[in-house]
Amino acid sequence: MSQSFLPSLPELITFAIILLTAFPVHEFAHAWTANYFGDDTPRLNGRLTLNPLAHLDPLGSLMMIFVGFGWAKPVPINPYVLQRRSPAATMLVSLAGPMSNFLMAIIASIPFRLGLVSVAAIGQASSSLLPNLPWFLFLFIYINLFLMLFNLLPLFPLDGEKVLEYFLPRSGVRILESIRPYGPLIFIALIFILPRLLGIDLIGRLIQLVLIPLARLLIGT
Repeated sequence: MSQSFLPSLPELITFAIILLTAFPVHEFAHAWTANYFGDDTPRLNGRLTLNPLAHLDPLGSLMMIFVGFGWAKPVPINPYVLQRRSPAATMLVSLAGPMSNFLMAIIASIPFRLGLVSVAAIGQASSSLLPNLPWFLFLFIYINLFLMLFNLLPLFPLDGEKVLEYFLPRSGVRILESIRPYGPLIFIALIFILPRLLGIDLIGRLIQLVLIPLARLLIGT
């Protein structure tokens, strides 16, 4: 990213494109999977669509464009309907969003794998107001992988908490339920307070351990 406080125009364009694709697809994947299992709550709330306007959160969108990290509006579901259809339904609905980000990262890596764009050109500065294609594709891959891994963290309100809950024994589920009310506070502490006040970015370091080798695997470096 550029050294100035505000992103450059190529960065703004890149973040805007990612905002209008990765986030709506992620939320649509949740909605479609819930609808598949018979829960019409997302459809009734207008979320069974790829229209970005149905999914984007104003503050999360601004954060994505200017900071490179943001969020969308969560898709409402009815877990009671889902559980009646399948014990795994809620878990699969939660898993669908992160897996859609992984799929988008795989698709964006295809030009690298086919030799249509050069990995060596990723670090080259853009010669115009538009981002160069290798850099755009790499950032698209990187952010989608980050969104996948971040959302898979087993902490409420992230998707990973419901995924973990499905695989835990009953005793583990009770422990997870006891922690759930404090999830947002733990989340804020790990994401905002510890990195800013103490310089400890546990979440970032944990994600990077998986993200960097996974990105390299996808683009073939």
